[in-house]
Amino acid sequence: MNKKLLICGLVSAMALTSTAQTNVMEVNTKKLGAPIQSTMYGIFFEDINYAADGGLYGELIKNRSFEFPQHLMGWQSFGCVDVEDDNAPFERCPHYVVLSDPGHKDRRTGLVNEGYFGIGVEKGEAYRFSVWAKAPKGDAAIRVQLIDENSMEEKQEFIEEEISISSSNWKKYTITLTSPKTDKHAKLRIFLKGTNSVALEHISLFPVNTFKNRENGMRRDLAQALADLKPGIFRFPGGCIVEGTDLDTRYQWKNTVGPVENRPLNGNRWEHTFDYRYYPDYYQSYGLGFFEFFQLSEDIGAEPLPILSVGLACQYQNWNDESAHVPMDELQPYINDCLDLIEFANGPVTSKWGKVRADMGHPAPFNMKYIGVGNEQWGEFYYERLKPFVAAIRAKYPDIKIVGTSGPVPEDVPDNTYRFEDGWKAMKAQKADLVDEHYYRDEEWFLTHGLRYDTYDRKGPKVFAGEYACHGKGKKWNHYEAAILEAAFMTGFERNADIVHMTTPAPLFAHVDGWQWRPDQIWYDNTDMFKTVSYYVQQMYSTNAGTNVLSLTMDKKPVANQAGQNGLFASAAYDSKTDEVIIKIANTTKVSQPVSFNLTGMKGTRTAQTLTLFHNGMDDENTICKPELITPQKGTIQVDEGKGSSLLLDDLPPMSFRIYRIRK
Repeated sequence: MNKKLLICGLVSAMALTSTAQTNVMEVNTKKLGAPIQSTMYGIFFEDINYAADGGLYGELIKNRSFEFPQHLMGWQSFGCVDVEDDNAPFERCPHYVVLSDPGHKDRRTGLVNEGYFGIGVEKGEAYRFSVWAKAPKGDAAIRVQLIDENSMEEKQEFIEEEISISSSNWKKYTITLTSPKTDKHAKLRIFLKGTNSVALEHISLFPVNTFKNRENGMRRDLAQALADLKPGIFRFPGGCIVEGTDLDTRYQWKNTVGPVENRPLNGNRWEHTFDYRYYPDYYQSYGLGFFEFFQLSEDIGAEPLPILSVGLACQYQNWNDESAHVPMDELQPYINDCLDLIEFANGPVTSKWGKVRADMGHPAPFNMKYIGVGNEQWGEFYYERLKPFVAAIRAKYPDIKIVGTSGPVPEDVPDNTYRFEDGWKAMKAQKADLVDEHYYRDEEWFLTHGLRYDTYDRKGPKVFAGEYACHGKGKKWNHYEAAILEAAFMTGFERNADIVHMTTPAPLFAHVDGWQWRPDQIWYDNTDMFKTVSYYVQQMYSTNAGTNVLSLTMDKKPVANQAGQNGLFASAAYDSKTDEVIIKIANTTKVSQPVSFNLTGMKGTRTAQTLTLFHNGMDDENTICKPELITPQKGTIQVDEGKGSSLLLDDLPPMSFRIYRIRK
């Protein structure tokens, strides 16, 4: 080699080294720290963005029981169609339709259902159509079709079956429709056949292939995405819908169990909250109720965490209006709801609510361990109402852990409206087991709060980060940069596992054609879905959690973007199940960062497995059309022999998140 070139090369290398100084970190693999709870990384479900009906819940028919305030909303009727409510088969869903002779052989009577932004069907898949019906005037029949109104084929219908109805009493009829094609925006059409009238109630269409093949089941791909997160905790059903805009529209779990046909409709706070994204047909069918929640939790291996009303209507919408809330002397039914829910989940089949669970197909208890009372509540209205709930639960179910809330913000604000610090004091005074914190914040907040939990009081309640997301200033969507900052912040969860016991980002689901809030973890249309970069961050953590914290420091300080740490965030854990050390590190700068991990307590060379999230476009996101634009990539890296320890050297790409798994 040319001597001059060699010298120039060495000078260049030295210059590069001087401008990119190695970030040296110490990982103590000999001493195990705090246990990492199995509930550390979980999911939070709220019926926002058409997350239940039109989303996770498998039902494809909108307003299947004609209980919307406008009884035919979601339906187009033609011919002679009447809505009636006498002699109905279901007490809490009294409305049904009667299809009658239109008066001429060439006229038609029937209904068309639009579904949720259409009805999504896939080629070769089977769909279960069911209806409760009777023929009051003698034998009758209906034709059931799936149609494509935009088709240029000779016929709109691409599936058709006939159902004969001979009974004058209400009876359930079921047929199976197999789709010959994929259509995201099909519709269901029903024709009356003949002249005899027919009454129809609870018109339903489900994929046969639901998650775990349950008849009243979940959309398979969306539920599988939840299972793939390996969640430790599952928070349900909210969120603001727990409270309701008013007490009449609060979520009432007893209305969500028992036969699905007899579950009453409930309003949805998210129908009207944002008039700039207004959906007047957004209601809760309660088809995805508390039984389904417990069952799904069991199916995906998560501990269920139900949240129930504390007797306060949404404080955002009722700004300290005492008349909007339950008076203290009328709280007992709300307290009973909590106690009865625990019995429904855990009670013997001989108990009142345990029998309801058993009759629904699950005689064994669900072994629920946690219950939350109130969502994002604050102030004395909340604190004074929570007390009798805590007393009653402790008296009857002392082993159940109670989750309270510190309000809707993660710190006191200048006017102290939400009283975060007072919330924590009240939860400590009432001896809540966990305190639910919420924070939807911008990039700067996530960059500057990596040490948030390092100074928390280690005595008293544990932390539940129940709702959080990086919004991004002027960029309120699931872009790459926001996800990386979430990953960076989450190292603080792991490092402080002695105080942080549960975390669930929010929101979870969003329909691309009907959403009110961003960012979200999983997006979908009627047949397809995609996982956001934030979803993959959660999955990287949940599937690489470990069992115990390990000390990881730089200059004897936690690595959380402190002075001299060059925008790095890092944490370490040990996994006793696999005998591996797991290191998580985020580079939040726009330049590469050389890093060195001195693994004390380990010797020799070995190969580490890596999982890396790296992408060049900060505003890029996954989409329906490009669902895997940004995904974690697997790799390996050599761990070398150091001075009395193993040594891992690496170069972190700019704006990246990487996990190392190193077998001891």
